[in-house]
Amino acid sequence: MAARARRTTLRILVVDVGGTHVKASFSDQPTRTVRFPSGPAMTPQEMTRGLRWRLRGTHYDRVAIGYPGVVGHGRILRDPPHLGNGWVGFDFEKALGRPTRIVNDAAMQALGSYRGGRMLFLGLGAGLGSAMIVEGRLQPMELGHLPYKKGRNYEEFVGEVARRRSGRKKWQKEVFAAVEVLAAALEPDYVVLGGGNVRKLQSLPPGVRRGNNRNAFAGGIELWRDEGDGPSSLRPRKRPRARSPGRPRGSA
Repeated sequence: MAARARRTTLRILVVDVGGTHVKASFSDQPTRTVRFPSGPAMTPQEMTRGLRWRLRGTHYDRVAIGYPGVVGHGRILRDPPHLGNGWVGFDFEKALGRPTRIVNDAAMQALGSYRGGRMLFLGLGAGLGSAMIVEGRLQPMELGHLPYKKGRNYEEFVGEVARRRSGRKKWQKEVFAAVEVLAAALEPDYVVLGGGNVRKLQSLPPGVRRGNNRNAFAGGIELWRDEGDGPSSLRPRKRPRARSPGRPRGSA
C-alpha cells in the first residue's frame, strides 16, 4: 500500500514534441502548458535546453515524451522527418535529470484517447500517425508509410503537404477513404481521429470520434501509471457498444 501511495504522488512532466511546436504540461497542473517553437532544424539538445530554461526552478519526478517518429522498446530508432538530427541515442534522462519514458507521439495520444475494447487511432498532422490498442495492449504502428495508391503511401494523401496542395475538400475526401480502408482491414470497435489537423475536417467519417491534442498529456501520465509494466496494461474504461464487422462504432 505504501508503494502504491508513493506512485500516485509522482509529478510527471509530459512533453509532446511536434513538427512546429514543443508542448509540455504537468500531471498535477494539466492546464499549465509550456509551449515553444520546434521546426526542421531543432535537435534534441536544443529541445531539452529549451525545456530546462523554461522550467528552471520547477520540480518534477518523471518525464514522458511523445516523439514524432519511430520508437521501439522505449528507444528512438530513427531521426524524425520534420525535425533536426541527433535524436537516435540521445540521453534524455541525463539531459532532463529524471527517469524518462519515450513513445511515439501518436501512441501517446492514443493512450489518452482509449476507452476500452479495440481502438484504432489515426493522427492527422504533418504526416499520418497511427496506433492501435486492443484490450489494453498498446501497439504503435506506421500505417502512414504503407503503399496506398498511384505508387504513393497514405501519408502522401492525408498529410499536411497533401492538404495544402489539394485543398480542404479533396483532402477531406481522401481522409474519409483512408479511414474506411484501414478500419476495414484492422476491424477496430471504434476509430479516433486526432492530431492537429483533425480540427480542419468539417465532418467526420461514420462511426469515428474526434480526438484532442490534450489527450496526449493524459497518455503521458498513463506511461507512468504502473512503473513496473509501463503502458502494456491499461485500466479499462467505458467500453463502446459492439459493432458490425468492418464498420467501426463510436460517436461522431
